[in-house]
Amino acid sequence: MIVRVSEARVRPERFEAFHDWIVSAVREFPGQYSGLVDHEVLLAPPGSLLYVSRWRSEEDLVGFAGEQWRDQPVVLPGEDEYLVAPLEVRHFAIASLSGR
Repeated sequence: MIVRVSEARVRPERFEAFHDWIVSAVREFPGQYSGLVDHEVLLAPPGSLLYVSRWRSEEDLVGFAGEQWRDQPVVLPGEDEYLVAPLEVRHFAIASLSGR
């Protein structure tokens, strides 16, 4: 499983509007991308929002984000008007806590 974290640094005066907009935009992603296991929006007002998604495989993530998924965030049309900086994206593998 791959965990993808996209961080948006949001204009404080647009934070609530961006939150509403992004939740609406990603709501249908599970039905559109079969490899998306789970996703959530995490808030750190007044200026940071994280979109966290969990993907079954690299192939599934390529289907969502393209071949450059490791380095390139997925930017939705109109998203830039809310942001003070470009999106940042990071990826994590799930570590077992069971002691192997």
